[in-house]
Amino acid sequence: MKTFAILLRRDLAILLPGGARGSAFLPLIFFLLVAVLYPFAVGPEPSLLARTGGGVLWVAALLASILPLDRLVASDREAGVFDQLALRGISEEIAMTARLVAHWLSFGPLILIATLPAAALLSLNGQTFWRLLASLLAGTPGLAAIGLITSALLASLRGGTALAGLLLAPIAVPLVIFGAGHLARDDISGALFAGAFSLVLCAIAPFAAAAAIRAARD
Repeated sequence: MKTFAILLRRDLAILLPGGARGSAFLPLIFFLLVAVLYPFAVGPEPSLLARTGGGVLWVAALLASILPLDRLVASDREAGVFDQLALRGISEEIAMTARLVAHWLSFGPLILIATLPAAALLSLNGQTFWRLLASLLAGTPGLAAIGLITSALLASLRGGTALAGLLLAPIAVPLVIFGAGHLARDDISGALFAGAFSLVLCAIAPFAAAAAIRAARD
């Protein structure tokens, strides 16, 4: 537990804004830019924005989660950090679990906070806003898990961010379907399905990412 806490503190210091690889503001800026520009693309009709805005923000959250991936694993792999941890008896699974938590904390809460001004820009009513917030809270950990796996798989490749988008988007389709679909339903089943899928992804991600790092080392 102490080792995990040390790794998490290090990862947070690197990934959060102001850190060596802090890029948390990029997903936030992208997310808000979508909310600002979308009304210009489809028109300012409040009913149209309210009907489609929630789904657009879910897609924006998915695309925003891709932005930090090129710095998530590749830099430490190139620097030999994971090799040093292995020599000290620290498994890649522990390192990847800490990296997963730090990755979500670096972009998830900021996107959740940005949902309030984004919802106002897209004329979402109070009920739709709370549904959108609940679905993003349930789904963004899954986006972080998919991003970690993708980043670990592509850590040894050039142009990893572009390939990450190609890999991440299809895997994230169920999250988008459940999350955005929750906005049009009177019950919470969509958010529950998104949360369940996120839990499965978060359970799998450290092991899949660790296996990818070991494979790249061999």
